Amino acid sequence: MRKPSAKWFLLVPILLFGLSYLDVENQRAPGGWRHASREPVGLAPDPAVLREGIVQVYAARAVRWRGYFGVHTWIAVKPGGAGQYTVYEVTGWRMRRAPTSVSISNRVPDARWYGNAPELIAELRGAGVDDVIERIDAVARAYPHASKYRIWPGPNSNTFTAFVLREVPELRVDLPPTAIGKDYLGSHFVARTPSGTGAQLSVLGLLGVLAGVEEGFELNLLGLTFGLDPKQLAVKLPLAGDFGFIDTVRAAEEEP
Repeated sequence: MRKPSAKWFLLVPILLFGLSYLDVENQRAPGGWRHASREPVGLAPDPAVLREGIVQVYAARAVRWRGYFGVHTWIAVKPGGAGQYTVYEVTGWRMRRAPTSVSISNRVPDARWYGNAPELIAELRGAGVDDVIERIDAVARAYPHASKYRIWPGPNSNTFTAFVLREVPELRVDLPPTAIGKDYLGSHFVARTPSGTGAQLSVLGLLGVLAGVEEGFELNLLGLTFGLDPKQLAVKLPLAGDFGFIDTVRAAEEEP
């Protein structure tokens, strides 16, 4: 039996670019994903009941065809005593009406992402969380790629989330392998991993390696992640995500 040629793997970026152009045309059509559910799914505590500060990191399958390839990620915060959440995220369509792709809003943090249920991938509570929230706000406002957005290989919504997380290592977040764009470092080639527990080498988010206590070992080929996570006893695969035996929700306040 003939082995599949490597040239088929090289078709992945061509397919992604082609679909991205088709998506621009489809977004002009009425109806569709714009009318999909944005209802909360019950993962965020009621801010009227929870008086302490909290940080949550979410991921949900992206809109339309992009959901087959990856997820959209965002960060939600609520300082102690606050009556609402603030959500930090990046969306490409925002740049149609604003000079920045960064959105800072008081939306429901655990709302469905246009029909797709979100997953809580990390949470931080306890002493010092309000200081962490202040730093998240400052870092998000200093995001260096705010004037650019590119679905693949970045900078995109996952590039933004990873950038913030690198600057706030207390969260120790292992972003899912389906967070395409998390390895995009712009003009830099070396950085901390998003969890802050290791280091990575990446060339424009297209080729790189990563090793960290939280992430394990990852290989990035054309924006697709392959890896092993010994801590979670998990295998990381593109499109499918993590396959493991341990709950992957990270509650950072439980760390000694």
